[in-house]
Amino acid sequence: MFEYLEPDASGASNLPPSSRSTPQARPERVRHMLYGSLAAIDRTIKILHALGYTDPNDWSDPIPMPSSAPVGDTARSLRLRSATGVEMPASHRT
Repeated sequence: MFEYLEPDASGASNLPPSSRSTPQARPERVRHMLYGSLAAIDRTIKILHALGYTDPNDWSDPIPMPSSAPVGDTARSLRLRSATGVEMPASHRT
């Protein structure tokens, strides 16, 4: 399903062969969400564009989120739930 690729000694990761060489009839879509300051989001979009991953115009306009929204806790909670099948109480999370 997913193969994790360890970076080599220089810190560069060994990327799998490009899927562009083997075109698919219907490529699978993946949705990415970026959370952070507008500057960090803009920088990330520019990096992804420089890497040839996506066009900056493909992104939607930023949507404001309340600063109290526990984005990091939610992501950690989902990761724990998917790995173990049950969500650990907040007091047991690291």
